[in-house]
Amino acid sequence: MEFAELIKTPRVDGVVLHRPFLPKVEGTLCLTGHHLILSSRQDNTEELWLLHSNIDSIEKRFVGPLGSITIKCKDLRVIQLDIPGMEECLNIASSIEALSTLDSLSLMYPFFYRPMFEVLEDGWNLFLPGDAFKDLESMTDEWRLSDVNKDFSVCPSYPSLVAVPKNIDDEALRKIATFRQGGRFPVLSYYHRKNGMVMMRAGQPLTGTNGRRCKEDEKLINATLRPGKRGYIIDTRTISVAQQAKARGGGFESEANYPQWRKIHKAIERSNVLQESLIKLVEACGDQSHNMDRWLSKLEASSWQSHVKEILTTACLAAQCIDREGASVLVHGTEGTDSTLQVTSLAQIILDPSCRTIRGFQGLLEREWLQAGHPFQQRCAQSAYSNSKPRQEAPVFLLFLDCVWQILRQFPCSFEFNESFLVLLFEHAYASQFGTFLGNCTAERVKVSLPEKTVSLWSWVNRPQELQRLTNPLYEANSLVIWPSVAPQSLLLWEGVFLRWNRSSKCLDEAYDVMVHIIEYNKELQNKVNSLRRQLAELETEDPLLQSP
Repeated sequence: MEFAELIKTPRVDGVVLHRPFLPKVEGTLCLTGHHLILSSRQDNTEELWLLHSNIDSIEKRFVGPLGSITIKCKDLRVIQLDIPGMEECLNIASSIEALSTLDSLSLMYPFFYRPMFEVLEDGWNLFLPGDAFKDLESMTDEWRLSDVNKDFSVCPSYPSLVAVPKNIDDEALRKIATFRQGGRFPVLSYYHRKNGMVMMRAGQPLTGTNGRRCKEDEKLINATLRPGKRGYIIDTRTISVAQQAKARGGGFESEANYPQWRKIHKAIERSNVLQESLIKLVEACGDQSHNMDRWLSKLEASSWQSHVKEILTTACLAAQCIDREGASVLVHGTEGTDSTLQVTSLAQIILDPSCRTIRGFQGLLEREWLQAGHPFQQRCAQSAYSNSKPRQEAPVFLLFLDCVWQILRQFPCSFEFNESFLVLLFEHAYASQFGTFLGNCTAERVKVSLPEKTVSLWSWVNRPQELQRLTNPLYEANSLVIWPSVAPQSLLLWEGVFLRWNRSSKCLDEAYDVMVHIIEYNKELQNKVNSLRRQLAELETEDPLLQSP
Protein backbone atom coordinates (compact mmCIF):
# COMPACT_ATOMS: atom_id res chain seq x y z
CA MET A 1 0.00 0.00 0.00
CA GLU A 2 1.22 3.50 -0.85
CA PHE A 3 0.89 6.14 1.87
CA ALA A 4 0.11 8.70 -0.86
CA GLU A 5 -3.26 6.99 -1.40
CA LEU A 6 -4.28 7.99 2.12
CA ILE A 7 -3.15 11.62 1.89
CA LYS A 8 -5.90 13.66 0.21
CA THR A 9 -4.29 17.06 0.80
CA PRO A 10 -0.54 16.87 1.44
CA ARG A 11 0.02 20.59 2.17
CA VAL A 12 -1.95 23.61 3.42
CA ASP A 13 -0.63 27.15 3.95
CA GLY A 14 -1.83 29.61 6.58
CA VAL A 15 -2.46 27.01 9.30
CA VAL A 16 -2.38 28.28 12.89
CA LEU A 17 -1.09 25.96 15.64
CA HIS A 18 -2.20 26.33 19.28
CA ARG A 19 -0.22 24.50 21.99
CA PRO A 20 -0.32 24.70 25.79
CA PHE A 21 1.95 27.44 27.26
CA LEU A 22 3.43 28.37 23.87
CA PRO A 23 2.57 31.28 21.57
CA LYS A 24 0.43 30.41 18.56
CA VAL A 25 2.36 29.73 15.35
CA GLU A 26 1.22 30.30 11.78
CA GLY A 27 2.85 28.22 9.07
CA THR A 28 2.58 25.48 6.46
CA LEU A 29 1.09 22.13 7.39
CA CYS A 30 2.49 19.08 5.59
CA LEU A 31 1.38 15.45 5.84
CA THR A 32 3.84 12.62 5.15
CA GLY A 33 3.33 8.88 5.50
CA HIS A 34 4.29 9.00 9.20
CA HIS A 35 4.35 12.63 10.34
CA LEU A 36 2.23 15.71 10.67
CA ILE A 37 4.64 18.65 10.24
CA LEU A 38 3.99 22.35 10.78
CA SER A 39 6.82 24.70 9.84
CA SER A 40 6.85 28.47 10.07
CA ARG A 41 8.95 31.22 8.56
CA GLN A 42 8.78 33.14 11.82
CA ASP A 43 12.05 33.45 13.70
CA ASN A 44 12.66 31.44 16.89
CA THR A 45 9.71 29.10 16.42
CA GLU A 46 10.07 25.36 16.67
CA GLU A 47 8.70 23.11 13.97
CA LEU A 48 6.06 20.62 15.05
CA TRP A 49 6.84 17.03 14.08
CA LEU A 50 4.09 14.73 15.31
CA LEU A 51 4.06 11.00 14.61
CA HIS A 52 0.67 9.83 13.30
CA SER A 53 1.04 6.83 15.62
CA ASN A 54 0.98 9.28 18.57
CA ILE A 55 -2.51 10.51 17.65
CA ASP A 56 -5.26 9.01 19.80
CA SER A 57 -8.26 10.93 18.45
CA ILE A 58 -9.22 14.03 16.49
CA GLU A 59 -12.21 16.35 16.67
CA LYS A 60 -13.37 18.73 13.89
CA ARG A 61 -15.44 21.89 14.07
CA PHE A 62 -16.20 24.72 11.67
CA VAL A 63 -16.82 28.44 12.05
CA GLY A 64 -17.74 29.84 8.64
CA PRO A 65 -14.95 29.04 6.15
CA LEU A 66 -12.46 28.27 8.93
CA GLY A 67 -12.02 24.70 10.08
CA SER A 68 -10.46 23.64 13.36
CA ILE A 69 -8.98 20.23 14.26
CA THR A 70 -8.24 19.30 17.88
CA ILE A 71 -5.65 16.53 18.06
CA LYS A 72 -5.45 14.49 21.25
CA CYS A 73 -2.24 12.49 21.58
CA LYS A 74 -1.30 9.26 23.30
CA ASP A 75 1.28 11.17 25.37
CA LEU A 76 -1.75 13.15 26.71
CA ARG A 77 -0.87 16.34 24.79
CA VAL A 78 -3.74 18.28 23.16
CA ILE A 79 -3.09 20.66 20.24
CA GLN A 80 -5.34 22.61 17.91
CA LEU A 81 -4.90 23.41 14.21
CA ASP A 82 -6.92 26.21 12.59
CA ILE A 83 -7.12 25.42 8.86
CA PRO A 84 -8.47 27.86 6.24
CA GLY A 85 -11.04 26.21 3.97
CA MET A 86 -13.63 23.57 4.85
CA GLU A 87 -12.54 21.11 2.16
CA GLU A 88 -8.88 21.31 3.18
CA CYS A 89 -9.85 20.79 6.83
CA LEU A 90 -11.98 17.72 6.03
CA ASN A 91 -9.25 16.25 3.83
CA ILE A 92 -6.56 16.77 6.47
CA ALA A 93 -8.81 15.26 9.17
CA SER A 94 -9.68 12.13 7.17
CA SER A 95 -6.02 11.67 6.15
CA ILE A 96 -4.86 11.89 9.78
CA GLU A 97 -7.55 9.41 10.86
CA ALA A 98 -6.46 6.92 8.20
CA LEU A 99 -2.71 7.30 8.84
CA SER A 100 -3.02 7.15 12.64
CA THR A 101 -4.96 3.88 12.67
CA LEU A 102 -2.68 1.70 10.53
CA ASP A 103 -2.08 -1.51 12.46
CA SER A 104 0.29 -3.39 10.17
CA LEU A 105 3.62 -3.74 11.94
CA SER A 106 5.69 -3.41 8.75
CA LEU A 107 4.09 -0.02 7.95
CA MET A 108 5.15 1.50 11.29
CA TYR A 109 7.64 4.37 11.28
CA PRO A 110 10.55 2.44 12.93
CA PHE A 111 10.90 0.43 9.69
CA PHE A 112 11.41 3.67 7.74
CA TYR A 113 13.45 5.65 10.30
CA ARG A 114 17.14 6.21 9.61
CA PRO A 115 19.11 7.59 12.59
CA MET A 116 20.83 10.96 12.26
CA PHE A 117 23.19 10.02 15.10
CA GLU A 118 26.14 7.66 15.22
CA VAL A 119 25.13 4.31 16.74
CA LEU A 120 27.90 3.67 19.29
CA GLU A 121 26.47 0.35 20.47
CA ASP A 122 23.62 -1.73 19.08
CA GLY A 123 20.88 -1.81 21.70
CA TRP A 124 19.44 -4.99 20.21
CA ASN A 125 22.51 -6.94 21.39
CA LEU A 126 22.86 -5.42 24.86
CA PHE A 127 20.54 -7.64 26.89
CA LEU A 128 20.47 -11.11 25.38
CA PRO A 129 19.18 -13.97 27.62
CA GLY A 130 22.52 -15.78 27.36
CA ASP A 131 24.40 -12.78 28.78
CA ALA A 132 22.03 -12.48 31.76
CA PHE A 133 22.50 -16.21 32.44
CA LYS A 134 26.29 -15.77 32.68
CA ASP A 135 25.71 -13.49 35.69
CA LEU A 136 23.48 -16.17 37.23
CA GLU A 137 26.11 -18.88 36.64
CA SER A 138 28.63 -16.85 38.63
CA MET A 139 26.29 -17.10 41.67
CA THR A 140 24.75 -20.61 41.44
CA ASP A 141 24.93 -23.85 39.47
CA GLU A 142 21.35 -24.95 40.21
CA TRP A 143 19.84 -23.52 37.02
CA ARG A 144 20.27 -24.14 33.31
CA LEU A 145 19.42 -22.25 30.13
CA SER A 146 16.90 -24.25 28.09
CA ASP A 147 16.29 -23.80 24.37
CA VAL A 148 13.10 -25.90 24.45
CA ASN A 149 11.29 -22.85 23.03
CA LYS A 150 13.82 -22.15 20.26
CA ASP A 151 11.12 -22.11 17.57
CA PHE A 152 8.51 -20.49 19.91
CA SER A 153 6.22 -23.54 19.58
CA VAL A 154 6.15 -24.52 23.26
CA CYS A 155 5.22 -21.01 24.45
CA PRO A 156 4.56 -18.32 21.79
CA SER A 157 5.05 -15.46 24.25
CA TYR A 158 8.37 -16.63 25.80
CA PRO A 159 11.84 -15.94 24.35
CA SER A 160 13.84 -18.76 22.74
CA LEU A 161 16.00 -19.23 25.87
CA VAL A 162 14.70 -19.47 29.45
CA ALA A 163 16.28 -20.30 32.82
CA VAL A 164 14.83 -23.38 34.57
CA PRO A 165 15.97 -25.70 37.41
CA LYS A 166 18.84 -27.94 36.32
CA ASN A 167 17.07 -31.19 37.21
CA ILE A 168 14.02 -30.47 34.99
CA ASP A 169 14.51 -31.72 31.42
CA ASP A 170 12.98 -30.31 28.24
CA GLU A 171 10.43 -33.11 27.90
CA ALA A 172 9.06 -32.20 31.34
CA LEU A 173 8.90 -28.53 30.30
CA ARG A 174 6.78 -29.46 27.27
CA LYS A 175 4.32 -31.29 29.53
CA ILE A 176 4.20 -28.41 32.02
CA ALA A 177 3.53 -25.96 29.16
CA THR A 178 0.27 -27.79 28.39
CA PHE A 179 -0.74 -27.31 32.04
CA ARG A 180 -0.10 -23.56 32.18
CA GLN A 181 -2.02 -20.72 30.48
CA GLY A 182 -0.51 -19.83 27.11
CA GLY A 183 2.21 -22.44 27.61
CA ARG A 184 3.85 -20.15 30.19
CA PHE A 185 5.56 -22.76 32.40
CA PRO A 186 7.36 -21.43 35.53
CA VAL A 187 10.70 -19.76 34.68
CA LEU A 188 13.30 -17.90 36.72
CA SER A 189 12.65 -14.20 37.09
CA TYR A 190 15.16 -13.24 39.80
CA TYR A 191 17.88 -14.82 41.95
CA HIS A 192 18.52 -13.09 45.29
CA ARG A 193 22.29 -13.09 45.75
CA LYS A 194 22.03 -12.44 49.51
CA ASN A 195 20.31 -15.72 50.43
CA GLY A 196 19.90 -17.77 47.24
CA MET A 197 16.10 -17.44 47.19
CA VAL A 198 14.39 -17.06 43.80
CA MET A 199 11.34 -15.49 42.22
CA MET A 200 9.63 -17.32 39.36
CA ARG A 201 6.73 -16.31 37.11
CA ALA A 202 4.21 -18.29 35.07
CA GLY A 203 0.68 -18.39 33.67
CA GLN A 204 -2.18 -19.80 35.74
CA PRO A 205 -2.40 -23.59 36.09
CA LEU A 206 -5.19 -25.10 33.97
CA THR A 207 -6.70 -27.15 36.77
CA GLY A 208 -10.32 -26.58 35.73
CA THR A 209 -13.30 -27.85 37.68
CA ASN A 210 -11.98 -31.44 37.64
CA GLY A 211 -8.88 -30.52 39.65
CA ARG A 212 -6.39 -31.54 36.96
CA ARG A 213 -2.79 -31.84 38.16
CA CYS A 214 0.66 -32.04 36.61
CA LYS A 215 3.37 -33.82 38.62
CA GLU A 216 6.12 -32.31 36.44
CA ASP A 217 4.86 -28.84 37.36
CA GLU A 218 4.89 -29.72 41.05
CA LYS A 219 8.44 -31.09 40.72
CA LEU A 220 9.65 -27.96 38.91
CA ILE A 221 8.54 -25.44 41.49
CA ASN A 222 9.51 -27.71 44.41
CA ALA A 223 13.02 -27.85 42.95
CA THR A 224 13.49 -24.22 44.03
CA LEU A 225 12.82 -24.94 47.72
CA ARG A 226 15.50 -25.46 50.36
CA PRO A 227 15.08 -28.53 52.63
CA GLY A 228 12.40 -27.89 55.24
CA LYS A 229 11.45 -24.54 53.73
CA ARG A 230 8.09 -23.39 52.39
CA GLY A 231 7.52 -21.15 49.40
CA TYR A 232 4.89 -18.55 48.55
CA ILE A 233 2.61 -18.48 45.51
CA ILE A 234 1.41 -14.92 44.95
CA ASP A 235 -1.72 -14.93 42.78
CA THR A 236 -2.42 -11.38 41.57
CA ARG A 237 -6.18 -12.15 41.43
CA THR A 238 -8.71 -12.19 44.25
CA ILE A 239 -9.90 -15.62 45.35
CA SER A 240 -13.30 -15.04 43.69
CA VAL A 241 -11.71 -14.13 40.32
CA ALA A 242 -9.45 -17.18 40.56
CA GLN A 243 -12.49 -19.38 41.31
CA GLN A 244 -14.29 -17.96 38.26
CA ALA A 245 -11.22 -18.76 36.15
CA LYS A 246 -11.42 -22.34 37.39
CA ALA A 247 -14.92 -22.66 35.93
CA ARG A 248 -13.50 -21.58 32.54
CA GLY A 249 -10.69 -24.15 32.56
CA GLY A 250 -8.11 -22.07 34.44
CA GLY A 251 -7.54 -22.10 38.17
CA PHE A 252 -4.90 -22.09 40.90
CA GLU A 253 -2.57 -24.46 42.74
CA SER A 254 -4.38 -26.70 45.23
CA GLU A 255 -2.98 -27.13 48.73
CA ALA A 256 -3.17 -30.91 48.38
CA ASN A 257 -0.83 -30.96 45.35
CA TYR A 258 1.44 -28.12 46.48
CA PRO A 259 1.65 -28.68 50.27
CA GLN A 260 4.98 -26.85 50.65
CA TRP A 261 3.60 -23.66 49.13
CA ARG A 262 1.46 -21.06 50.85
CA LYS A 263 -0.95 -19.29 48.50
CA ILE A 264 -1.64 -15.54 48.82
CA HIS A 265 -4.31 -13.82 46.71
CA LYS A 266 -4.03 -10.10 45.90
CA ALA A 267 -6.38 -7.79 43.99
CA ILE A 268 -4.66 -6.25 40.97
CA GLU A 269 -7.29 -5.26 38.41
CA ARG A 270 -7.58 -6.62 34.87
CA SER A 271 -6.87 -4.58 31.73
CA ASN A 272 -10.38 -3.28 30.93
CA VAL A 273 -10.74 -1.79 34.43
CA LEU A 274 -7.30 -0.15 34.19
CA GLN A 275 -8.10 1.45 30.82
CA GLU A 276 -11.31 2.95 32.22
CA SER A 277 -9.33 4.21 35.21
CA LEU A 278 -6.81 6.00 32.96
CA ILE A 279 -9.60 7.65 30.94
CA LYS A 280 -11.25 8.95 34.13
CA LEU A 281 -7.94 10.19 35.56
CA VAL A 282 -6.99 12.13 32.42
CA GLU A 283 -10.49 13.62 32.26
CA ALA A 284 -10.12 14.75 35.89
CA CYS A 285 -6.70 16.29 35.21
CA GLY A 286 -8.12 18.22 32.22
CA ASP A 287 -11.09 19.59 34.18
CA GLN A 288 -10.85 23.39 34.06
CA SER A 289 -13.65 24.09 36.57
CA HIS A 290 -11.16 24.81 39.40
CA ASN A 291 -13.65 23.30 41.87
CA MET A 292 -11.77 21.51 44.67
CA ASP A 293 -14.58 19.09 45.62
CA ARG A 294 -15.11 18.16 41.99
CA TRP A 295 -11.37 17.57 41.43
CA LEU A 296 -11.01 15.38 44.52
CA SER A 297 -14.12 13.35 43.77
CA LYS A 298 -13.07 12.79 40.13
CA LEU A 299 -9.57 11.78 41.23
CA GLU A 300 -11.01 9.28 43.71
CA ALA A 301 -13.54 7.96 41.16
CA SER A 302 -10.70 7.14 38.75
CA SER A 303 -9.21 4.70 41.34
CA TRP A 304 -5.79 5.21 39.71
CA GLN A 305 -3.96 5.74 43.01
CA SER A 306 -5.66 2.62 44.41
CA HIS A 307 -4.23 0.58 41.51
CA VAL A 308 -0.77 2.03 42.18
CA LYS A 309 -1.08 1.15 45.88
CA GLU A 310 -2.23 -2.44 45.20
CA ILE A 311 0.59 -3.13 42.73
CA LEU A 312 3.26 -1.66 45.04
CA THR A 313 1.84 -3.56 48.03
CA THR A 314 2.02 -6.86 46.13
CA ALA A 315 5.59 -6.15 44.95
CA CYS A 316 6.64 -5.34 48.54
CA LEU A 317 5.05 -8.60 49.68
CA ALA A 318 7.05 -10.61 47.10
CA ALA A 319 10.26 -8.81 48.10
CA GLN A 320 9.54 -9.39 51.79
CA CYS A 321 8.99 -13.13 51.27
CA ILE A 322 12.36 -13.38 49.52
CA ASP A 323 14.52 -11.06 51.63
CA ARG A 324 13.01 -11.27 55.13
CA GLU A 325 11.27 -14.65 55.16
CA GLY A 326 14.05 -16.36 53.19
CA ALA A 327 11.48 -18.06 50.96
CA SER A 328 11.19 -18.56 47.21
CA VAL A 329 8.22 -17.06 45.38
CA LEU A 330 6.10 -17.93 42.33
CA VAL A 331 4.03 -15.06 40.88
CA HIS A 332 1.17 -15.46 38.44
CA GLY A 333 -2.24 -14.04 37.55
CA THR A 334 -4.20 -15.34 34.58
CA GLU A 335 -2.01 -14.97 31.48
CA GLY A 336 1.15 -13.96 33.35
CA THR A 337 1.88 -11.10 30.92
CA ASP A 338 0.52 -8.06 32.82
CA SER A 339 0.14 -7.84 36.62
CA THR A 340 2.66 -10.67 37.04
CA LEU A 341 5.35 -8.61 35.29
CA GLN A 342 4.47 -5.47 37.26
CA VAL A 343 5.05 -7.39 40.50
CA THR A 344 8.23 -9.26 39.51
CA SER A 345 9.94 -6.17 38.06
CA LEU A 346 9.02 -3.85 40.98
CA ALA A 347 10.17 -6.49 43.49
CA GLN A 348 13.56 -6.49 41.75
CA ILE A 349 13.81 -2.70 41.96
CA ILE A 350 13.19 -2.99 45.72
CA LEU A 351 15.70 -5.83 46.20
CA ASP A 352 18.43 -5.29 43.60
CA PRO A 353 20.42 -2.03 43.49
CA SER A 354 21.66 -2.78 39.95
CA CYS A 355 18.06 -2.40 38.69
CA ARG A 356 18.15 1.20 39.91
CA THR A 357 20.93 2.13 37.48
CA ILE A 358 20.18 3.31 33.93
CA ARG A 359 21.73 0.27 32.28
CA GLY A 360 20.30 -2.13 34.88
CA PHE A 361 16.80 -0.71 34.45
CA GLN A 362 17.05 -1.19 30.67
CA GLY A 363 18.04 -4.80 31.28
CA LEU A 364 15.09 -5.24 33.65
CA LEU A 365 12.66 -3.93 31.00
CA GLU A 366 14.15 -6.28 28.43
CA ARG A 367 13.95 -9.38 30.68
CA GLU A 368 10.71 -8.75 32.53
CA TRP A 369 8.66 -6.93 29.89
CA LEU A 370 9.90 -7.28 26.31
CA GLN A 371 11.34 -10.80 26.38
CA ALA A 372 8.74 -11.91 28.95
CA GLY A 373 5.97 -11.27 26.44
CA HIS A 374 4.07 -8.18 27.62
CA PRO A 375 1.84 -7.40 24.60
CA PHE A 376 2.93 -3.78 24.03
CA GLN A 377 1.36 -3.58 20.57
CA GLN A 378 -2.08 -4.48 21.97
CA ARG A 379 -1.89 -2.66 25.29
CA CYS A 380 -0.56 0.64 23.87
CA ALA A 381 -2.73 0.80 20.72
CA GLN A 382 -4.92 3.43 22.41
CA SER A 383 -4.38 5.88 25.25
CA ALA A 384 -6.87 7.97 27.24
CA TYR A 385 -8.54 9.94 24.44
CA SER A 386 -9.47 7.30 21.87
CA ASN A 387 -13.08 7.24 20.69
CA SER A 388 -12.81 3.60 19.65
CA LYS A 389 -14.14 0.91 21.94
CA PRO A 390 -11.22 -0.53 23.92
CA ARG A 391 -10.25 -4.02 22.84
CA GLN A 392 -7.12 -5.18 24.65
CA GLU A 393 -5.70 -1.75 25.48
CA ALA A 394 -4.59 -1.09 29.06
CA PRO A 395 -2.04 1.20 30.77
CA VAL A 396 -0.24 -1.73 32.41
CA PHE A 397 3.24 -0.42 31.59
CA LEU A 398 2.32 3.16 32.49
CA LEU A 399 1.12 1.96 35.91
CA PHE A 400 4.43 0.17 36.40
CA LEU A 401 6.33 3.38 35.53
CA ASP A 402 4.09 5.31 37.94
CA CYS A 403 5.02 2.83 40.70
CA VAL A 404 8.73 3.25 39.88
CA TRP A 405 8.28 7.04 40.07
CA GLN A 406 6.66 6.68 43.53
CA ILE A 407 9.71 4.72 44.77
CA LEU A 408 12.11 7.18 43.08
CA ARG A 409 10.36 10.07 44.83
CA GLN A 410 10.67 8.33 48.21
CA PHE A 411 14.33 7.39 47.63
CA PRO A 412 15.61 10.31 45.51
CA CYS A 413 19.30 9.41 45.95
CA SER A 414 19.04 5.67 45.22
CA PHE A 415 18.27 5.84 41.50
CA GLU A 416 20.81 6.66 38.80
CA PHE A 417 18.06 7.81 36.42
CA ASN A 418 15.66 10.71 36.83
CA GLU A 419 11.96 11.27 36.16
CA SER A 420 12.68 12.33 32.56
CA PHE A 421 13.83 8.78 31.78
CA LEU A 422 10.52 7.33 33.00
CA VAL A 423 8.51 9.90 30.99
CA LEU A 424 10.61 9.10 27.90
CA LEU A 425 9.81 5.38 28.29
CA PHE A 426 6.10 6.14 28.57
CA GLU A 427 6.20 8.20 25.37
CA HIS A 428 8.15 5.63 23.36
CA ALA A 429 5.95 2.73 24.50
CA TYR A 430 2.98 4.46 22.81
CA ALA A 431 4.68 6.03 19.76
CA SER A 432 8.32 5.89 18.69
CA GLN A 433 10.81 6.04 15.86
CA PHE A 434 12.58 3.10 17.51
CA GLY A 435 11.57 -0.56 17.22
CA THR A 436 12.05 -1.57 20.87
CA PHE A 437 8.38 -1.53 21.92
CA LEU A 438 6.91 -2.80 18.63
CA GLY A 439 5.22 -6.20 18.63
CA ASN A 440 3.75 -8.28 21.45
CA CYS A 441 6.53 -10.82 22.02
CA THR A 442 9.96 -11.98 20.84
CA ALA A 443 8.43 -14.35 18.25
CA GLU A 444 6.64 -11.45 16.52
CA ARG A 445 9.78 -9.32 16.57
CA VAL A 446 11.87 -12.11 15.06
CA LYS A 447 9.23 -12.79 12.39
CA VAL A 448 9.41 -9.20 11.04
CA SER A 449 13.21 -8.95 11.60
CA LEU A 450 12.90 -6.01 14.00
CA PRO A 451 16.53 -6.18 15.24
CA GLU A 452 17.85 -6.08 11.67
CA LYS A 453 15.41 -3.52 10.24
CA THR A 454 14.91 -1.02 13.07
CA VAL A 455 17.00 0.93 15.58
CA SER A 456 16.81 0.11 19.30
CA LEU A 457 15.77 2.83 21.75
CA TRP A 458 18.78 1.85 23.90
CA SER A 459 21.16 2.77 21.04
CA TRP A 460 19.90 6.34 21.37
CA VAL A 461 19.50 6.50 25.16
CA ASN A 462 23.03 5.24 25.88
CA ARG A 463 24.81 8.02 23.99
CA PRO A 464 26.75 10.33 26.36
CA GLN A 465 24.66 13.45 25.61
CA GLU A 466 21.39 11.61 26.30
CA LEU A 467 22.72 9.91 29.43
CA GLN A 468 23.69 13.30 30.81
CA ARG A 469 20.08 14.50 30.41
CA LEU A 470 18.60 11.36 31.99
CA THR A 471 21.01 10.98 34.92
CA ASN A 472 19.85 11.86 38.44
CA PRO A 473 22.27 14.47 39.88
CA LEU A 474 21.44 13.31 43.43
CA TYR A 475 22.41 9.67 42.80
CA GLU A 476 24.61 7.89 45.34
CA ALA A 477 24.89 4.13 44.85
CA ASN A 478 22.92 2.36 47.60
CA SER A 479 23.54 -1.37 48.00
CA LEU A 480 20.67 -1.84 50.46
CA VAL A 481 17.15 -3.16 49.93
CA ILE A 482 14.76 -0.19 49.84
CA TRP A 483 11.27 -0.50 51.33
CA PRO A 484 8.81 2.05 49.92
CA SER A 485 5.85 3.24 51.95
CA VAL A 486 2.50 2.25 50.45
CA ALA A 487 0.43 4.32 52.89
CA PRO A 488 -2.11 6.42 50.95
CA GLN A 489 -0.50 9.62 52.24
CA SER A 490 2.83 8.55 50.69
CA LEU A 491 1.48 8.08 47.16
CA LEU A 492 1.13 11.16 44.99
CA LEU A 493 -0.32 11.95 41.57
CA TRP A 494 2.46 11.73 38.96
CA GLU A 495 2.32 15.34 37.80
CA GLY A 496 5.21 14.88 35.36
CA VAL A 497 2.90 12.76 33.17
CA PHE A 498 -0.67 13.66 34.05
CA LEU A 499 -0.35 17.43 34.54
CA ARG A 500 2.58 18.36 32.30
CA TRP A 501 0.34 19.67 29.49
CA ASN A 502 -2.09 21.33 31.93
CA ARG A 503 0.31 23.76 33.55
CA SER A 504 3.65 25.31 32.82
CA SER A 505 6.77 23.57 34.12
CA LYS A 506 8.89 26.73 33.88
CA CYS A 507 9.29 27.18 37.65
CA LEU A 508 10.07 23.49 38.21
CA ASP A 509 12.64 23.54 35.38
CA GLU A 510 14.31 26.61 36.88
CA ALA A 511 14.38 25.01 40.34
CA TYR A 512 15.92 21.85 38.85
CA ASP A 513 18.64 23.90 37.12
CA VAL A 514 19.44 25.67 40.41
CA MET A 515 19.66 22.29 42.19
CA VAL A 516 22.07 20.94 39.55
CA HIS A 517 24.19 24.11 39.88
CA ILE A 518 24.34 23.72 43.70
CA ILE A 519 25.36 20.05 43.38
CA GLU A 520 28.11 20.90 40.87
CA TYR A 521 29.34 23.76 43.08
CA ASN A 522 29.33 21.42 46.10
CA LYS A 523 31.48 18.92 44.15
CA GLU A 524 33.95 21.68 43.26
CA LEU A 525 34.22 22.73 46.92
CA GLN A 526 34.63 19.09 47.97
CA ASN A 527 37.48 18.66 45.49
CA LYS A 528 39.14 21.84 46.85
CA VAL A 529 38.81 20.51 50.43
CA ASN A 530 40.37 17.18 49.40
CA SER A 531 43.18 18.97 47.59
CA LEU A 532 43.93 21.18 50.62
CA ARG A 533 43.90 18.11 52.89
CA ARG A 534 46.44 16.40 50.66
CA GLN A 535 48.66 19.50 50.66
CA LEU A 536 48.42 19.72 54.45
CA ALA A 537 49.34 16.02 54.82
CA GLU A 538 52.40 16.55 52.55
CA LEU A 539 53.52 19.57 54.58
CA GLU A 540 53.11 17.64 57.84
CA THR A 541 55.33 14.81 56.60
CA GLU A 542 57.97 17.32 55.47
CA ASP A 543 57.95 19.34 58.74
CA PRO A 544 57.10 17.37 61.93
CA LEU A 545 56.52 20.65 63.80
CA LEU A 546 53.38 21.25 61.72
CA GLN A 547 51.77 17.99 62.84
CA SER A 548 48.57 18.56 64.76
CA PRO A 549 48.67 17.63 68.48
